[in-house]
Amino acid sequence: MNTALLYRLLDTDPADGPAELFHRARAGRHLPHLVLSALARDGVRMGQPARAELRRARDRAAHYARLAAELARSTGVRAIRGLPLAGLYPAGLLRPLDTLDLVAPDQAALWQAVIRLVTDHPVEHIDVSLLGDRPHHTAVTVHWPAEDPLADPWYRVHLSTAALPGNGSTVPVRPYLVADQHVECLIALAEARLRCPDDPPCPVTVLDVAGLTGRPFEPAETAAVLAAYRLAPEAAGLLDHAADHLPLGPLAAVRAALAPELGPERRRRAGAAAHRRLVTRHGTLLRRTVIRHAWDESRLLTPAPDTPLLLTPVADYLLTPTPVTPVTPTLRTAALKALHAWDAAVC
Repeated sequence: MNTALLYRLLDTDPADGPAELFHRARAGRHLPHLVLSALARDGVRMGQPARAELRRARDRAAHYARLAAELARSTGVRAIRGLPLAGLYPAGLLRPLDTLDLVAPDQAALWQAVIRLVTDHPVEHIDVSLLGDRPHHTAVTVHWPAEDPLADPWYRVHLSTAALPGNGSTVPVRPYLVADQHVECLIALAEARLRCPDDPPCPVTVLDVAGLTGRPFEPAETAAVLAAYRLAPEAAGLLDHAADHLPLGPLAAVRAALAPELGPERRRRAGAAAHRRLVTRHGTLLRRTVIRHAWDESRLLTPAPDTPLLLTPVADYLLTPTPVTPVTPTLRTAALKALHAWDAAVC
């Protein structure tokens, strides 16, 4: 995992120099931070603006790490995906962290963590969605401005009661993620392939695999765990792509052990394709509220068939089937009227 690999992944001729590599990295929102950290490790000259951008990116990553540790102690949520993968990178090389992903053991822990975030940070947006019907899983994403809100990506913390959400049809929700941390990281990388199965993995994903190649994988056991989580095809495809760019080390044996798991999983998915898709409902914000500290879960209200409401400890929402479903002024007015009626009833 070095600058030479970055030149290859970003399709840049090393003869064109570090400035061209950095220019190519600008095509991705967080790739510049990774490239800057690699160039800084190599002692490449850079000016004050580049050093300041790298400093802010390092501060962001450090803040995420502190935040995850504090929330784990106080609420029981824990970090998955990005932050654990960042810990596999060599010293000084900064893995891009767009989002701090946290999984909560239940709704109470999730909302306790959200309340802490809203209390301690200048949160400007709170997105909520429900996965499934009865019972459902809850996902919340909070956003607040970066130190430089124009130049840097905003802080983004995603919390969910489902560790692995699946693809809504052939791969189900798997609420729990329980394995050795390096195996969990491989599972998370495979899960991400469900969202974009036809796109090649991004350079950061290849570097994530590079970070895993030094870990002690037990091939048969790892393949069995990936199969149990319904991710054998995604893991195999990911490792095949990574093998084009770097030696897989112990992951080569994992890839070989996955081979007999691919057919059964594909047949299972073919049989599951005709089943009803899992419903996801998205919250359209109606109002932020004074924090309801006494609440340990959200509440669903249906004052009318077309006005499903979700009341949470931090805000109230109108539920829609997609994030872009238009909410007409008439529907918003009806939803707010129902909320005011609820307010009057509980006072």
